[in-house]
Amino acid sequence: MNIINDNNCSWINDLDKRSNIKNLSKDKSCDWLIVGAGYTGLSAARKLSEIHPGQKIIIVDAQLAGEGASGRNSGYLVDTTLNDGFTSNKKLSNYKKKIDIYKLGIDAVKKFIKEYQVDCDWNEAGKYFATSNNKDQKKLINFSNTLSKLGFENNLFNKEELSKKLGTNFYSLALYTKGGILLHPGKLVRGMIDTLPYNVELIEQSQMLEWKKILDTIYCKFKNNKITTKNIIFCTNGFLGSLGIKSNYNFPLTLTASMTKPLTNDEFKSIGEPKEWGVLPVRPMGATVRMTKDKRILIRNTAEVYCPFKMSENELKKRSLIQKIGIKKRFPSLPSQIVESSWSGIVSRTRNSSQIFEKITNNVFVAGCYNGSGIGVGTLFGEQIAIKASNENTDEINTIESRDKPTWLPPQPFLNLGIRTRLMYERFRSKLEI
Repeated sequence: MNIINDNNCSWINDLDKRSNIKNLSKDKSCDWLIVGAGYTGLSAARKLSEIHPGQKIIIVDAQLAGEGASGRNSGYLVDTTLNDGFTSNKKLSNYKKKIDIYKLGIDAVKKFIKEYQVDCDWNEAGKYFATSNNKDQKKLINFSNTLSKLGFENNLFNKEELSKKLGTNFYSLALYTKGGILLHPGKLVRGMIDTLPYNVELIEQSQMLEWKKILDTIYCKFKNNKITTKNIIFCTNGFLGSLGIKSNYNFPLTLTASMTKPLTNDEFKSIGEPKEWGVLPVRPMGATVRMTKDKRILIRNTAEVYCPFKMSENELKKRSLIQKIGIKKRFPSLPSQIVESSWSGIVSRTRNSSQIFEKITNNVFVAGCYNGSGIGVGTLFGEQIAIKASNENTDEINTIESRDKPTWLPPQPFLNLGIRTRLMYERFRSKLEI
């Protein structure tokens, strides 16, 4: 089945259309093939080019590069998270390992944008974990204590304080953490595409159908042609399972989001003219909400087991309605028809919220499954899997590999049944936060 994204994502539509798009029009061979041209694949290609300047590198994507999950997320480069899907790290040592990886991810993105002078609306604004439910107060206080033990600056804000900072009186309590960054995901991933090195060939709109390894050569079949390679790195994140990669250890979830038109001066004044901000939910199925640099409001408040290859326009409209309700609950003074666009995207999850980073055989490698934190971690893992595949080691690889490996998942149809049941339960618990 072909991967077909809707064309309504505001982040992507903000960008100039690319004209240098190349499809797989004939058989090719290379030293390295990278499957997936998002943050991970593009970062892997850049690092491989540094290590192997004389070798041929091909990066291939089923869609347009950067227009999958990388260009469709909410634009949070996180330093800490309260929820990883439906799990929380209860042991401080495990949580410390997780945030060590987040820090390395932030450093990797920061180094890239500085080196290549990429404008991605970088804003070290931090983020709020916010709730309208007073029952969440204990959870936020406990999280604040955890962060304080680890040396993270954080502050609790009440309803009145939040109303001034966010322009909405919807939230009753929030924990603010200083280290997170807000950015424009489309601009960041486009910067990675535009700065690909000379020995990297980008092939787009070419979906891999199957692959096989015979001795030390890997044969990859596409619709009309094939690519033969000496080494392969899979960076397809939510689509790893469809290629038979770690399929019993990760699963995709489909998310949808909506963004408003830029607020008029009067509309912006009516909500107090707040500075750019980002809110993450305290409960797993609550809404992610952002006020962007250019005065738009983004909301993401759905997650479900759904065919990851395509969401129909009618199905997307149903989810867009939920997001319009979410915006109206928070900003009742704004017009009802203020939403400009809605889109879907795929995230990859594991059972225990660990990432996938490993050597499968001597020339087959995989990195992915970021549990909703793909900007920084995806960039980091792309660079480091390229180093690992080149038989080199770094302190970053040691940090990544010190975390627990993803745990085994039950087979279908039991897996989807279990996920749907848990989603339904969490959606019910978070119904006030949508």
